[in-house]
Amino acid sequence: MDGKLAVIGLGSIGSMALWQASRLTDSVVGFEAHTPAHGRSAVGGDTRLFRMIYRGNPDYYPILQRSRDLWAELEAETGQEILTRCGGLSIGTTNGPYLGAVLETTKATGAEHEILSREELAERYPQHNLRPDDSAIYDPHAGALRTDRAVTAAITAAQDNGATVYANTPITDITETTDGVVVTSADRTWTFENVIIASGGWSRRLMPDYLKTNVQTKRVFLTWFVAKDAAQYTPEKFPVFIRIHEDRSMYGAPAVDGATVKATLDGRGKPTPTPDAVPRELTEAETAETIETVTEFFPGLYPTIVRNDAFPDLFTSDSQPLLGFVNETSRIYTATGFSGAGFKNATGFGEIAAHEALGKRSFDGLDFVRPQRFKVS
Repeated sequence: MDGKLAVIGLGSIGSMALWQASRLTDSVVGFEAHTPAHGRSAVGGDTRLFRMIYRGNPDYYPILQRSRDLWAELEAETGQEILTRCGGLSIGTTNGPYLGAVLETTKATGAEHEILSREELAERYPQHNLRPDDSAIYDPHAGALRTDRAVTAAITAAQDNGATVYANTPITDITETTDGVVVTSADRTWTFENVIIASGGWSRRLMPDYLKTNVQTKRVFLTWFVAKDAAQYTPEKFPVFIRIHEDRSMYGAPAVDGATVKATLDGRGKPTPTPDAVPRELTEAETAETIETVTEFFPGLYPTIVRNDAFPDLFTSDSQPLLGFVNETSRIYTATGFSGAGFKNATGFGEIAAHEALGKRSFDGLDFVRPQRFKVS
C-alpha cells in the first residue's frame, strides 16, 4: 500500500478533504492534475459567496453550520483570512417567489436573519438601485470566501500534518482490486486502501457508467466592474448579494481588492463538451445582458466589464452533490458534482468525505447527496 487514502483533485472540495484526512492519518496522498488553485478550475475567480440564508433543501443547514466553524478553524490553523465576514443580502420582489422561497427555508432552519423593507434597504445599502416593490433578507453571518487562499491554505495545512501532494500529476485511471484501489498517472501507479474522487469537471471520466449518465460539465462565467467610488463598495459597506427579479438576476461580492466589484449573472451555466476547452471570452449576448443588468442594478459602477473569465464545474441532473461510495462494497468515494454551489460548504463536505472514506464514522441525513440515488433498481 502507498497509503490509506488518495484524494484525486485538490480544488474546492478535494483540498478540504485532504486537510481533514490529514487530521485523521498521516497516510494520505493528494493528486492534482495541474497546480493547486490553478486558474482553469472551478476555484478561479477570487471569491465565492458564503451564506446561511438560502432557498432550497433545509438539510444543508447543519453542513453550513459546521462549515462556518471549520472555515474559522482553517483560518486559525494557517493564519490566513479566508472568510471576509461582511453579511449578505437576498433581494427580490416583496412577497415574490424568490424571497418567499428563501423565507420558507429560513423558517425551517431557524437561521438568524433580518427582513429589510425597501426604505430600510435603500437607507442602509444605497449602492443598489431598487425597484418600487423590492425588499431584502439580511444574513448577518454571510461573507465572501477567498477561493485561492482557502485552497492553498488547506493544502499547506495538510502537508504540515504529514500529507503528501503530487502536483502536475493527472490521474488517467483508477481500478479496484481485491487488495485496494490502483491509481494510474502516465506510466506510474500507486495502490491505496480507498480513494476520493474530487476532480470537479474532470471527475466524469473516473466514474462508473451509472453516474456518467447523470452528470455534465458546464461553463460558469464571472464578471467584474470598477466602482465610481470604491469606498462605497468595501466589505464594511457592501455585503455579498443575490438579487432575483423576474427577468433580471445577479449575484456578487464587494471589492475585496479595493477596486473591482464582482457582479455576475445568476444561473447562466451552459453545458460544455470538455472541461479542458471552456471558452473564456463572453459571447455578445452574455456581455449585453450583463451590462444591461449592471446598468439597472448599480448606477455606482461603470457599465463596462473590466475583467471576465469562465470556469468548468460538474453538475448533476438534480443539481445535488455526489457524496459517498459509488456502491455498497466499493472503495471509491465521490465528492464532486456540486453544481456550482459547493464552495461555501467545502469544509463541511470535506470533513464528511474524509471521515467516511477512512471508515472513521458515517453521517446520517444525507440521502439527498448519495450517489446510489441514481441507481436504477
